Amino acid sequence: MPNTDAIPFDYEAAVLACARGERFALRALYEREARWLLGVALRIVRDRELAEDVLHDAFLLAWQGAASFKPELGSARGWLYTIVRHRALKEVRHPGRMQVIDPTDLATLSDQQQAGVGLEDDRGLDADSLERCLQRLDESRRACVVHAFVDGYTHEQIAERLQTPLGTVKSWIRRSLASLKECMS
Repeated sequence: MPNTDAIPFDYEAAVLACARGERFALRALYEREARWLLGVALRIVRDRELAEDVLHDAFLLAWQGAASFKPELGSARGWLYTIVRHRALKEVRHPGRMQVIDPTDLATLSDQQQAGVGLEDDRGLDADSLERCLQRLDESRRACVVHAFVDGYTHEQIAERLQTPLGTVKSWIRRSLASLKECMS
């Protein structure tokens, strides 16, 4: 199987093609990102079968909500990651209640992307860049960011887990995201 990661891919064009009902675009997005998106879901829900269900639902949501994607609000790749993350978090917070999100609500995800939820953007950031920038953070601040954006913990859960005041956790996350943004720009 050829390494498709080395081949440039236009995520925005693929999402816009999905909005026009072009099924090949959804297949291309799935083939390109499914393994990574499954990893995101698996890290949050911690169950392979449930992660696969989350991934399936997320791609269905992306297909149904592709027309709501607004390129000016964030990258298409980040939009996909945000859909998967939110779908997985919804399942963790409400187990056994797989609910379909109204596709018109997907437009609001871009606002969360810009706040740092979607760490992927159009600058071509990769895992190595993110890892390098994360390593620059103090260990406790790095743990807060990872718990919030990878594990899907709430600020309260992080504060309890790290035995740190809630206000401190919120401050560390906000400052860490600003540092990561600066480092990756």
